[in-house]
Amino acid sequence: MNREFVRSGALRSPHSYPEWAQQLLADCAAARQRVVRHEFYQRLRDAELGDDALRLFLIGVWPVVEQFPLYMAQNLLKTRYGRQRGEDMARRFLVRNIRVEQNHAGYWLAWAAACGIAATELQAQRVPEPLQQLGHWCRHNSRHHSLLLALAATNYAIEGATGEWTQRVCAPGIYEVSLPATQRQSAMRWLKVHARYDDDHPWEALDCTLAGRDADAGTRRALQTAIGNSYHHMQLALDCCLQQEQAVPG
Repeated sequence: MNREFVRSGALRSPHSYPEWAQQLLADCAAARQRVVRHEFYQRLRDAELGDDALRLFLIGVWPVVEQFPLYMAQNLLKTRYGRQRGEDMARRFLVRNIRVEQNHAGYWLAWAAACGIAATELQAQRVPEPLQQLGHWCRHNSRHHSLLLALAATNYAIEGATGEWTQRVCAPGIYEVSLPATQRQSAMRWLKVHARYDDDHPWEALDCTLAGRDADAGTRRALQTAIGNSYHHMQLALDCCLQQEQAVPG
C-alpha cells in the first residue's frame, strides 16, 4: 500500500517525514559525512590546499555545475501536471530552480578565473577518469531513472552535501581572505550562494518525491543506492584531487 504523504512539520526536520524516510537518511548519513568532512574541504577551508588539487577540482567538477540545470530539465520532462500531488510539487520545484542553477555556472567561472583557470581549460576537461564519473552518473541518472530516484540522487544528495561543505568552507573566512582582493567577492559568490541560500532545495526535493507513507522495500533499496552512488562519486573526485597533488614532486 502506498498512502499519500502530506508533510505537516518543518521542511528541514527529518521527523516531519515517514519512518522509512527517516531510516533512509540515517542509512546514508555515514557516506554523506565522508563527503562533507573530506580532507579536501578541510584544507580548502583553512587555505592549506595546494594549487594543483584545487585546479583539478575546479576543472573536473565544472561539467556537473554547468549541466546541473540540464539534469533538472530532464527530470521536468518526466512530470505531468495533475497526475499526483508529489509530481506537481516536483514540477514547481524544478521550474523555479532551473534558472537559479543556470546562474551558478557563471559564479563557478568567476571562482575559476580568480584561481587562474581560463574557460577554455574548463571546457577541455583534461582530468583523470575518477573526476569524470560524477558527471557520467548524473547524466545517466537523470536520463534513465525515475523522477523519484533522479531527484533523490541529484537535488537531495548532491545539493544537500554541497550545502553542508560550503558552509564549512565559508564559515571561518580563512579561504576568502586568501583570494586576491580585487576578485574576492566574485570568486566567493558560488560558495556563499550554496552555503546561504540552498538549504531548502534538498529538503524540497525530498518532500516532493517521497514514495508515500509506506514505500516498499525495493523502492527503499533503490533510493539508498541512488543517493549512495552520488556520495560515492563525489568522494572519488575529492580523493583523486588530493592524490594528484601528492603525486606532484616537491
